Amino acid sequence: MRLFACQSCSQMVYFDNVSCTRCDAVLGFAPDDLQIRALAPLDDGTWQPQGGSKTYRHCANRGRHQVCNWLVPADEPETFCIACRLNQTIPDLDVAGNALLWQRLETEKRRLVYSLLRFGLPVVSKHADPAGLAFDFLADTAPSFNETGRVLTGHASGLITLNIAEADPVVREKMRSEMAEPYRTILGHFRHESGHYYWDRLVQGSPWLEQVRALFGDDTEDYAQALQRHYEAGPGPDWHEHFISAYASTHAWEDWAESWAHYLHIVDTTETAAEFGLSVRPRVGTSADLYVDTGIDPYREADFRVILAHWLPLTYALNSLNRSMGHDHVYPFVLPGPVIEKLDLVHRIVQSARAAAPGAA
Repeated sequence: MRLFACQSCSQMVYFDNVSCTRCDAVLGFAPDDLQIRALAPLDDGTWQPQGGSKTYRHCANRGRHQVCNWLVPADEPETFCIACRLNQTIPDLDVAGNALLWQRLETEKRRLVYSLLRFGLPVVSKHADPAGLAFDFLADTAPSFNETGRVLTGHASGLITLNIAEADPVVREKMRSEMAEPYRTILGHFRHESGHYYWDRLVQGSPWLEQVRALFGDDTEDYAQALQRHYEAGPGPDWHEHFISAYASTHAWEDWAESWAHYLHIVDTTETAAEFGLSVRPRVGTSADLYVDTGIDPYREADFRVILAHWLPLTYALNSLNRSMGHDHVYPFVLPGPVIEKLDLVHRIVQSARAAAPGAA
């Protein structure tokens, strides 16, 4: 994630800020250039960034529900921003607590969309294109995840469904513990499920398919049977040597989605480190591999090995800092050779799609 500054007073501001904490300037995120803008009101109800000529409107979800700070170009007919336009179903906001859960989901969804736009990947709503992307945010009809009537998080033909209970940290931690997952976050869910969507857009029927099958396995295997086998027998004893997670060993589709999500974790976190000017230079040890300045743009880096060389020292530092605060490792993963090969292939597919996109730089 990039860092941003208020154009009015140069105070550092964050991705979700709606106003500057120093000068009170109204802020909005412009998805057309991926920048936070300090805005001045115009007489016609639109807003103009300071020093700019283009005009914008606030996303309708800012005025109605205070859940979005993104902007819509004033010359577009849409009332919702490019991220909120993807919503097909939102929670019933008359139910106590749902508004807060939805707000948390929207915050993480916009981080996903930011990454997709940074990569230049297609982000089109199903409202505009049946092959596009959409989100259903649904609540259980029973009191808990463990009873009949629960909403299952998943993907089907571009529609990503997310159980809003995932936005409750108590419920999410309970599920993480019950499913023996070292890592479970809202953003992780969004990234994983988006991987299924981009399999359909970037892999299925493409020249990449055979290379993907060579690394990830046979995607024509019966998915329901593979899932049943995983939940009944669990992963193989050597899954750590071949997969980024136990769940990735279920089926080729899940291996791709887990690897896709992990790739997004790596790229976005590396960008954040670079934006803060972080470098890693341990005061002990002699390995040059642990010395790194994270001054790269991982979204535009052609060689995944360069990203990885920046990423691994950063994870060692992050894990050590977390342990110093009494928390578990922030990065509880090991990257064996086969997983690195998969991440590298994901990177090459994404960069190829970016290069082929209209107007790609």
